[in-house]
Amino acid sequence: MAKVFAIANQKGGVGKTTTCINLAASLVATKRRVLLIDLDPQGNATTGSGVDKQALEHSIYDVLMGECNLVEAMQFSEHGGYQLLPANRDLTAAEVGLLEMKMKESRLRYALAPIRENYDYILIDCPPALSMLTVNALVAADGVIIPMQCEYYALEGLSDLVNSIQRIGKLLNPTLKIEGLLRTMYDPRISLTSDVSAQLKEHFPDTLYQTVIPRNVRLAEAPSFGMPALVYDKQSRGAIAYLALAGELVRRQRANAHTATV
Repeated sequence: MAKVFAIANQKGGVGKTTTCINLAASLVATKRRVLLIDLDPQGNATTGSGVDKQALEHSIYDVLMGECNLVEAMQFSEHGGYQLLPANRDLTAAEVGLLEMKMKESRLRYALAPIRENYDYILIDCPPALSMLTVNALVAADGVIIPMQCEYYALEGLSDLVNSIQRIGKLLNPTLKIEGLLRTMYDPRISLTSDVSAQLKEHFPDTLYQTVIPRNVRLAEAPSFGMPALVYDKQSRGAIAYLALAGELVRRQRANAHTATV
């Protein structure tokens, strides 16, 4: 059964969508079956996957509102090699619509239940706010991957995010955990980057990924061509870093599964 990971951070511009697209493509490169869910009304993961968000017949909005099932709304990312549940501006209306529904926090979890067996990994790109959409992602997820820049304000926001995740876990999803912290836009030449990185290693030794994602022009350029960096420029430092992250993620899952059976 698929492992479901929400890629979340209340702060915008930290590399959530970049991580979703490139991690999904990198997992596909390791022969894993992957579904990427765009749960952000901006629809950047949709366009970054090569899908026209303006021409969608169905989207994640329709799934959450019960107007179609998940399979009917799926698209295929030809460059990424993964299935995509796309989003566009229609999703903004879901915030209001969900409030009037029963089990409003669990709509995504129930929608995923029939197809989880078909995938190895399901990644959810969350909006940069603790909205009802993000709550749906956290209730549906097994774990949370938190991309973050190594800067002062990121540390401040991290404690708030961790508290929110723990609160939602306690109330709505008891098995939810922080899967990993991912350092993005990493530039070791900046002293603050090294200082913040050292603090993360001290306070989150078991969840901090060893892999760091560097600042990389190719990572920034690839979405405008609707493809992951692995396809746009597989030799780029960004593409190589996300391949390393996929490998680390798979090894962690294997180790956790082995520990659980011992």
